[in-house]
Amino acid sequence: MIAKRIIPCLDVRDGRVVKGVNFAGIKDVASPVELAKKYDQAGADELVFYDITASAENRGLFTDILQAVAKQVFIPLTVGGGINTVDDFDRVLKCGADKVSVNSGAIKNPQLIADGAQRYGSQCVVLSVDVKKVADKWHVFTKGGREDTGINALTWIKQGEKLGAGELVINSMDTDGVKTGFDLNLLQAVADISQLPIVASGGAGSKVDFYQLFQNPRIDAGLAASIFHYDEIPIPVLKQYLLEKNIPIRN
Repeated sequence: MIAKRIIPCLDVRDGRVVKGVNFAGIKDVASPVELAKKYDQAGADELVFYDITASAENRGLFTDILQAVAKQVFIPLTVGGGINTVDDFDRVLKCGADKVSVNSGAIKNPQLIADGAQRYGSQCVVLSVDVKKVADKWHVFTKGGREDTGINALTWIKQGEKLGAGELVINSMDTDGVKTGFDLNLLQAVADISQLPIVASGGAGSKVDFYQLFQNPRIDAGLAASIFHYDEIPIPVLKQYLLEKNIPIRN
């Protein structure tokens, strides 16, 4: 069985890592450069860097901060925020990213997924989807969770896979920052309709939450922010716990 991945997430606004609950109530956490270095040394399998206001502010991603972060890590780095063109792919890859995460830009122009995959390969294109339940259906939200597109999330995920995305990051807005566990029902629904690797995001609050997440063989990785930022669960402690529970993990 392929080893499961543990991925910290840096949500960056105005050059600082921030975190909220349900995509709101944003608070300052730390320097992205210092946190990136910490996670690289702690044994994180990958790192995700999101410029969380780039799309809402209609600007490009802060490449100077990204370059500083990339210099600190020797693990795969996924970068997103304000990715609207293939030139944006080129820009962040040259700054040190290994994979590019598309979200709002792909919703505006789905061809962006195909163009990115054609130029850089599907393995480089990560489709990040902000999902919230609205009247018993999962909707896609855009602009950092600010805008309900009305698009059915499962339909969009299938379209993204067909266009050439190589990986999914499923961000549950309903569980984001709440620390009561991942949105297992949503993740199962995604696993039922897609063959892509699935990174689960939103809701991690304990070691048990990761254990329960990985009971689903289709989930490839668990992504979290605040529990790692505040040292509530150190990554080495989490990995040792999962190994003891016979979950395949990179040590």
